[in-house]
Amino acid sequence: MAITHTPPQLAEPGPRPALASAVVALSVRDTGIDLVRACCIVGVVVLHAMMVGVTVTAAGPVFENASDGTAWIAPLSWVLQVMPLFFVIGGFAGLIAFRRQRSRGVPASAFVAARLHRLLLPAVVTIGCVGAALAMLTLAGVPADLVAMAGFRFGQPLWFLGVFLLCQALLPALAAAHERAPLRSIVSLAAAAVLVDVLRAATGVDALGFLNLVLVWTALQQLGFFLADGSIGALSRRVRALASVGAVVVLVVTWWTGVYSSDLIANINPPTAALLLVGVAHTALLSLLRDRLTRLSRRPRVAAVTAFVTTRAMTIYLWHMPVLLAMAGASALFALTTGIALPAPDSLGWWLGRPLWLALALTLTALVATVFARVEAVPSPVATGARRRLAIAVLLGLGAIVALLVVGTSVLTAALAVVLILAALVLSAEPVADRRGQCRAPTLVDLGCVR
Repeated sequence: MAITHTPPQLAEPGPRPALASAVVALSVRDTGIDLVRACCIVGVVVLHAMMVGVTVTAAGPVFENASDGTAWIAPLSWVLQVMPLFFVIGGFAGLIAFRRQRSRGVPASAFVAARLHRLLLPAVVTIGCVGAALAMLTLAGVPADLVAMAGFRFGQPLWFLGVFLLCQALLPALAAAHERAPLRSIVSLAAAAVLVDVLRAATGVDALGFLNLVLVWTALQQLGFFLADGSIGALSRRVRALASVGAVVVLVVTWWTGVYSSDLIANINPPTAALLLVGVAHTALLSLLRDRLTRLSRRPRVAAVTAFVTTRAMTIYLWHMPVLLAMAGASALFALTTGIALPAPDSLGWWLGRPLWLALALTLTALVATVFARVEAVPSPVATGARRRLAIAVLLGLGAIVALLVVGTSVLTAALAVVLILAALVLSAEPVADRRGQCRAPTLVDLGCVR
């Protein structure tokens, strides 16, 4: 199957220049892929919302992972473990964008700088707001353990930001490897990921598994390259169907034999090669349904929802956890002030309240994303042409995320992360000339942080 893009839609007569530009930009997008990406993002919000457990005891509020020790998380994870597919789509979209820019003479460094800006600018705003909120909670007298728990829960999903940033920074090099030897490049990454799992199981050193933070996710991004260049679509439908079913069968066997957990969420920290099987199954299925998904994505209501989510993808991802934490805190405060007991996680009352909880989580996340979407929409500044500056910028951005994940999100670490990310954004941009023609480092106004 050849790669197809949405045909240009004819606008009403006499569109404004800005509207005409938007129409042209949308015309080169694959709306079916955008629909799948939107579903992945919504799936992540739903999954995390399901994991929120809040009760109030004599000792005070208790916030816990509602899925711990439950029987429902494993089957739910087989439906909502969409991260492998998200990285495949990231590889698909990234390769197309990279090749398009390269054909116009844009250097690889500019591609990386733009990706860094797109990912880190929304992040610095979110992290700064969360750090300020943690400071306010501390000043309000909220117990330190609850503040620390809130910071920890906020930081947990940030692994995606760090890994995705790394994958996108490596994309030009991985794209070159794909063009030279496509099969060898992806097989090497996949084999290395399996080897890490073998060594981890043989030695009992779980820390070895974190090597797969690079190997598994870059292999899945590499799989997206095959989707982008039409290699997967060129296979017969029978071969693709067998690949999807075969990956699921192997995944079931690994679970049945105890090689990997039946809970696919448990296979993400650290990641295991089981996620490669999930990615293969999802990618093959996506290629089979791609034409139908494209037709579905062009329906007005579906297109409107897809456009809302995809243009705010990073904002939704970054803000959904603060929204869930605020909902959990409000629930605990309600119980404390009214004396009404909250249902225990996994109880009948808890399940009856899940539809309303999920609807509220999605609605509030959408509202917050609407407010902060303007940050994600800020155009990238002129990228630096210095590769060393750009490499340091990527490392600073990664360092900020690692600090929040390893040390935990607190007022101090949030402030440190903001400084590191702002430094990364400044380094990734070309110095600008002032009114006297002298070069200076870009300011927050130049980067779009302040208007």
